[in-house]
Amino acid sequence: MSYREAIVAAQRDALRSDDRVFLMGEDIGLAGGPFKTTDGLQEEFGPSRVRDTPISEQAFVGAAMGMALTGYRPIVELMFSDFMGVCFDQIVNSIAKHRFMQGGTLELPLVIRAIGGGGVRFGAQHSQTGEGWLLPVPGLKVYSSASPNEAYNLLLAAVYDPNPVVVIEHKLLFSRKGPVERLAGEPPLVDGPKQLRVGKDITIVASLGMVERIEAASSELEQTGISAELFDLRAIRPFEPKLIVESVQKTKRLLVVEENHSLGGWGGELVAVVARQALNDLATPPERITLPDWPMPYSPALEDAAMPSVDAIVTRARVMVEGRRS
Repeated sequence: MSYREAIVAAQRDALRSDDRVFLMGEDIGLAGGPFKTTDGLQEEFGPSRVRDTPISEQAFVGAAMGMALTGYRPIVELMFSDFMGVCFDQIVNSIAKHRFMQGGTLELPLVIRAIGGGGVRFGAQHSQTGEGWLLPVPGLKVYSSASPNEAYNLLLAAVYDPNPVVVIEHKLLFSRKGPVERLAGEPPLVDGPKQLRVGKDITIVASLGMVERIEAASSELEQTGISAELFDLRAIRPFEPKLIVESVQKTKRLLVVEENHSLGGWGGELVAVVARQALNDLATPPERITLPDWPMPYSPALEDAAMPSVDAIVTRARVMVEGRRS
């Protein structure tokens, strides 16, 4: 199924299996959501469980927190990840901290689906992924979906987590298709990065829309004799880089590709961990490919130039491997 269909399927399965689950967001009812990620759900479950909201993220995210504290399991859709800025106080000062401030005596099973990413000409205010904003906030879990199967599994895992989870989806991926394993019973386990390919020359890590680009780059690198080991980060928080560190100790090289600006991105944290735990194993300094330090342009040519490309990944990886190959 497609990435979009996988998101709908995860919500449908959650709504069917648990009466406490309900959806909130703008135009998610009969319209099926601005990106059709709730298509058909209000017809099946009714407006009391698939609720259209006013255009006020601050209000409905705050209301969802109250519902979560009283026994429900809300899934909130933010039309764009950028709109987390509108309700940032609710997310980082209330939702993220409430369970801690109550000594762990309460659960807060709230899911925020945030739709982000560039590459589809939405301009500077509607193209941010937003995970860098959430990276330093304790009390939140933050997942990033890079394929239809991950979109399904990460969303279901978030629904059944007793803690608040922000699930970031990439609008560039909505039409991508792939196999999806629909699960019954226990929710999926999210246990850190997912290894996508085994390699021996360089470790390449990405999230969200950049995962398919490192996969395409790896295929090109293979034709030149370079074997890349690939990882989809999946969980931004909790940050669990153990598998990646072990990979770098084997390949001796790390390349991070992220659709964030360099300052404050998760890639900088990953490089810091690798430098601390595997410095003596490195054959060359870790490298990062990120967005340039300006807002996302609307111009198609400029947006394409700003996004990390397959060619840029291939070129940087070849320099890292061939320039210092023993």
